[in-house]
Amino acid sequence: MPISRIAVGSPVEAGQADALKAALAEFISVLIFVFAGEGSGMAFNKLTDDGSSTPAGLVAAALAHALALFVAVSVGANISGGHVNPAVTFGAFVGGHITLVRSILYWIAQLLGSVVACLLLKFSTGGMTTSAFSLSSGVGAWNAVVFEIVMTFGLVYTVYATAVDPKKGNIGIIAPIAIGFIVGANILAGGAFDGASMNPAVSFGPAVVSWTWDNHWVYWLGPFIGSAIAAIVYEVFFIAPSTYEELPNADF
Repeated sequence: MPISRIAVGSPVEAGQADALKAALAEFISVLIFVFAGEGSGMAFNKLTDDGSSTPAGLVAAALAHALALFVAVSVGANISGGHVNPAVTFGAFVGGHITLVRSILYWIAQLLGSVVACLLLKFSTGGMTTSAFSLSSGVGAWNAVVFEIVMTFGLVYTVYATAVDPKKGNIGIIAPIAIGFIVGANILAGGAFDGASMNPAVSFGPAVVSWTWDNHWVYWLGPFIGSAIAAIVYEVFFIAPSTYEELPNADF
């Protein structure tokens, strides 16, 4: 069982050069991703008089996030594994592929990257609002939690299939493309209902900068549950114990 492989790690790990470099890579990757993704929504609002909630705005958001995530995962893959998402890091932790100590470093770096990206956006746009994620009319908090669970399950399952599975072979660039595509597709599916976060860091930065916390817990609970389920399902059913090995950062 993957749960038996969960490792806390040593506090010394937090000060090791490779762990700090990996955390820095996560900070930069999330900054790139959030700046492009959140910035695309702000730009669309400016060009269309707050039209980001229209069908065209949804398609633009899906495309921007898919492309930005492809780049963010690719540039971080050889250093930190290119998680770019606290939920992905949590899924890797549940599967025994990263220690709790390193996970905490990643989470701090990811959240800081999102906040800095939103601060840069607010400054460079002359004070435009970095809109926090919110629920659409008629969508309850628990409806949104289910959305986030299912969408994040799809994301983390894709990560496991293309980047974590020891049997994946040398698929190279396919993993970042697949990860970007599933996020873009999920935004098209859930963006009109709860914004389709799938990523607590993406929700955290705009919430901090705009200081809007309504239903913010949804964007943590749903992704963490979805990522844990995906990790356990893939580990139990598709990664045999005999093929398990600790993955170096270059692979994940």
